[in-house]
Amino acid sequence: MRRETTYLMPGRVQKPWRVIDAAGIPLGRLAAEVAVVLMGKHRPEYTPFVDCGDKVIVINAKQVELTGNKGANRLKMRYSGYPGGLRVQTYGQVRETKPDLLVSDAVRRMLPKNRLARVMLSNLEVYPTEVHPHAAKKPEELKVS
Repeated sequence: MRRETTYLMPGRVQKPWRVIDAAGIPLGRLAAEVAVVLMGKHRPEYTPFVDCGDKVIVINAKQVELTGNKGANRLKMRYSGYPGGLRVQTYGQVRETKPDLLVSDAVRRMLPKNRLARVMLSNLEVYPTEVHPHAAKKPEELKVS
């Protein structure tokens, strides 16, 4: 008996909206769950070379949990390219000023390192509070274990 592998066609993928409340969830666990949903690995018809993941809204990013001393010890660095242009902030400072950057960067690092990852990351919306403009999409709530 011969079985055929079925692949999703890129134009025919249904992308439902999911909303995740990040309050009190460790950053790494949240990023891992969001990355799986963005890649589409939670679907039975997962196809690795097609963007078959859902659209994800992360709310309450300002309340994401940093376990241990990561808020004070772990550093987020960026470099402008000019001499003396290194800017260093702790994860705690980044969580207070730009929590959306902290969450989206953690998710970006858990996605595959290819062109499709940039497309997957465009399906992620992160908001520091629980107010978001996507209520008309009727997003389904997704629980993080």
